[in-house]
Parts: sequence; structure tokens; C-alpha cells
Amino acid sequence: MDGYHPVPWFPAWPIEFSNEIQNPLEIVTLFDEWRPNNRWLLMTFEAAASEVHLWTTWFAVRRLEEKNKMIARKIDAEFLRLIAGTRQIKIAFDRAGLRIGDTAAWILYLPEFEISTTFGQTKIDREVYNNNQIDAERLSEHLNARIIAQRPFPNVEGLVRIGAITEGEKIALNKCEDAYLLHSAMSEL
Repeated sequence: MDGYHPVPWFPAWPIEFSNEIQNPLEIVTLFDEWRPNNRWLLMTFEAAASEVHLWTTWFAVRRLEEKNKMIARKIDAEFLRLIAGTRQIKIAFDRAGLRIGDTAAWILYLPEFEISTTFGQTKIDREVYNNNQIDAERLSEHLNARIIAQRPFPNVEGLVRIGAITEGEKIALNKCEDAYLLHSAMSEL
């Protein structure tokens, strides 16, 4: 990514497991043991649509965190809740968490930048991805996974996984990212 990209990469690293996940709880427990703090999380691969989607969700979570209005007790669960478009923590983990048979996931870091009260004025450290790369690599190694060269992209399968649409429902590919964003926003209704 060049320095002129309007949205920097979100600190998210796609990982591929050496085998299909047989026990998601085992993977999450191992991840929790090795992560530096609860600002690191694992999320299903299909749940991330774009840099804009991840940063928008991050902003909403930071706003709730700063106002002490999160529904979840921890920020990682709150992020998954918004991604999954629900007020229910259990549903959030079912939709955006790991499942048996998954072969890929995202390792994400939720930065603690201060958010601005003025629209569009939050300063994002453009090096947040690079500054957390080593921790992400270590976490992937502990999970017996490897970081793959890919960035998030909106897709119909992901919309089904997070509960935004039902299996077989049609949506234009150029409307997928909007559907992800709308689904996250609906979590507060």
C-alpha cells in the first residue's frame, strides 16, 4: 500500500491453519494464553469486508469504550458483537468466531487511539499495522498457522456467515461492502 491510500491497513493479519479446525475452543484458549492483551482477537475469515469496514467498526467500539457503554465486558467481544450485527454476545461468537471446519481466520489488534468528537478528524497512526506485525507473527506461530498475503474483501459467503443475509439470498457484489457496514450499524438497534 502506498502512503497516499485514504484508509491505512487495519491491523489485521489473515492466517491459514495447517488443518481444518476441529476444536475452536482449543484454538481460542491457546490464543488467549499467548496474546499480549485483550485488544488482540481472532475472528472468522469471512467476517472482514474491507479496511473501511474494520476501521468503521473499530471507531464505533472505541466510542462505546470511551463512553463506558459497551454491552460486552471486554473490547474484543464488543468488536465481534458489532461485526456480527447483534446485541447478543453468544450470537456474536457463533457468527464471527471460529467454527469446526474453518481453515482461515483473522488476527486483529484493536488500537487505543483517541477518537475525535469531530466527524472525520480522528488521527490514525499509519504505522499501527507495521508496529504490531511481530506480535501477529508470534501469535500465528503459536496457533500452528501462517500469515497469508491477502486483505479483507466483501463477499456473499461472509454476509451469510455473519447473519446479514440468508443462504441463497442474492445481493449485487458491488453492494456487499455496504451490506457489511449496515449490518454492523444494526447491532445498536
